[in-house]
Amino acid sequence: MSSVARLTRRGLLGGLAGLAASPAVGHALGSIVSSPSVISSPPRTWGVDETPANLPDPDVLPLDPSFGLVNYGNSPLRKLWQGSGWLEGPAWCTVGRFLLLSDTITSCQYRYDPEDGPQGHMSLYRRQSFNANGNTFDAEGRLITCEHGMRRVIRWEHDGSVNVLADRYRGKTLNSPNDVVVAPDGGIWFTDPAYGDGVVEGHADVDGPANPQRHLNPYLDAELTAQYGGLRRQEDHTFRVDPKTGKVEAVLGQKDVAGPNGLCFSPDGTRLYVASSGVAAGSQPPLPDHAIHVFDMKQGRPTNGRLFTDFTLAGRAMRPDGLRADVEGNLWCGAWGPLGLCGVFIYNPHGQMIGRIRLPVGCSNLTFGGPKRNILYMCCGTALFSLITATQGAGHS
Repeated sequence: MSSVARLTRRGLLGGLAGLAASPAVGHALGSIVSSPSVISSPPRTWGVDETPANLPDPDVLPLDPSFGLVNYGNSPLRKLWQGSGWLEGPAWCTVGRFLLLSDTITSCQYRYDPEDGPQGHMSLYRRQSFNANGNTFDAEGRLITCEHGMRRVIRWEHDGSVNVLADRYRGKTLNSPNDVVVAPDGGIWFTDPAYGDGVVEGHADVDGPANPQRHLNPYLDAELTAQYGGLRRQEDHTFRVDPKTGKVEAVLGQKDVAGPNGLCFSPDGTRLYVASSGVAAGSQPPLPDHAIHVFDMKQGRPTNGRLFTDFTLAGRAMRPDGLRADVEGNLWCGAWGPLGLCGVFIYNPHGQMIGRIRLPVGCSNLTFGGPKRNILYMCCGTALFSLITATQGAGHS
């Protein structure tokens, strides 16, 4: 495993922020640079109202002619907003015409209205989200959210009540539900790694491999203490919640995909993609391989698991995060790694990278939104970026 692969995604922000990989600026891969704007030529400031001097955008990179079918060359990358702790879980609300976002560190959720002013408007949506992460809307327009803090998946009903869809498996509490999607049959699928099993994005385990010395105390927050139980790290799983019975079923285990993070279905629902991301606190072998895995869907269950891509670029082991599919079956993937390489990778259904988007920081999660579902929204640490595309997001992804 390379040194990059062993780093946490948070560590990449600091430890790799000075690494450049852009031939345009004449730096060899891994060299140290002082300017934060080395990835574009000419350099860009990445201000909220900044646009590149030239189009097509120099940081939207076609790698195969087929990328031209989904890339709109007259659209620049835009930095829409900055100011959060750590943005995750973007989900487009079709009825409300807004983008919902989670801030896992400050434990709140935001509402971004793209039609309110030239740059849109960000406002507070939920003051206490219990370190919410992934979000999605089902076919009835109900919001489904993964909560690290409560270690559960919830659904907001139309009457404003909260329905807990999953918080336990075989009598044990979950780790920290991360990403969630709705399958074509209405089943709710979510990943349950342990990235939130700490004091920053959730709460610590009582003891066990994620808190072996019991130095971390999960009972300090009076608002949450009554709901915390004997919480300990368990195996990584990818779960399915049956839409009729509510039964929580482990459809993939740690041996299938360790450290599962982003997931999505192909547009026709015949494939499931799952990203294996970083090593979390208390992880036991098998450890994540920092790759994307694909499964064939047979009778509603994943089979024939195999490697979709090892997620390397320019000889560097990168880190996949959130995933979304477009209507052509291409996979758009958030990528962590050195400056100049990190951003978004786009793969065709055969696992070939056909394009990529360079960003000044790695992308944790992304989704397609807008009235036509053709705007790619990208959560990148403390900032939100967007790009108008020539395709649309798959409806259930």
